[in-house]
Amino acid sequence: MTKQKISFENTQGESLAGLLELPDKPVAYALFAHCFTCGKDLKSASRIARVLNEQSIAVLRFDFTGLGNSDGDFSNSNFSSNLGDLLAAADFLRREYQAPRILIGHSLGGAAVLASAFDIPESKAVVTIGAPGDVRHIKHLFKDSIESIEKLGALTVQLAGRDFTIKRQFLEDIEEYRLEEKVAKLKRALLVFHSPLDDTVAIDQAQKIFIAAKHPKSFISLSRADHLLSDSKDAEYVARCIAAWVSPYIESESGAAK
Repeated sequence: MTKQKISFENTQGESLAGLLELPDKPVAYALFAHCFTCGKDLKSASRIARVLNEQSIAVLRFDFTGLGNSDGDFSNSNFSSNLGDLLAAADFLRREYQAPRILIGHSLGGAAVLASAFDIPESKAVVTIGAPGDVRHIKHLFKDSIESIEKLGALTVQLAGRDFTIKRQFLEDIEEYRLEEKVAKLKRALLVFHSPLDDTVAIDQAQKIFIAAKHPKSFISLSRADHLLSDSKDAEYVARCIAAWVSPYIESESGAAK
């Protein structure tokens, strides 16, 4: 298995940083979208990618605009720009390797893969981990600051111990999305992971996704996990489940994996 640092441009011409982890003979490529204000190097994302590599699935994870090693200003990003970044990442894989057949998203990244799957026609399976069924749910993380953001146009808030500037345009952007409508028209196999102990994205958000989706769909409860899958055992369990669940959707018509 090899790790390759890569970069590609988003629709704004900004350079986004990624890490492509390749097994010797990949049977499929997966695109991983990280959680809100996190990054590609989150421990749980790294662990999931490693276990999937052991199952011969290549994984590209990258930093959204303004986060990690990617260029751009986070304060100018929003859910729409996240979708654009995802499509740019898919284009990179399509151009340089193979289009992603598996889309995996953690938290708001899960909402992003649900919203963008239709525009990645090669994708066959979508996986969400602790994702909101309504992107407006993210506002509860800075609910005490919303009035000030709307009044002032921008405000620095603290999220997970770090300062981030949230602009009014971010709030306006997430108001435009009705994710359940996207999920209802997904036409992809769907696997939903969520923990009943998740205190960042409530489990009723997973219910919104699951009810809206058509079959084939599956739900796995992460009974003891926290939102970030901080325990390595939880992240590894998620990856093993993904590898087993996705196998029917990445096989060729002849029954042999591509």
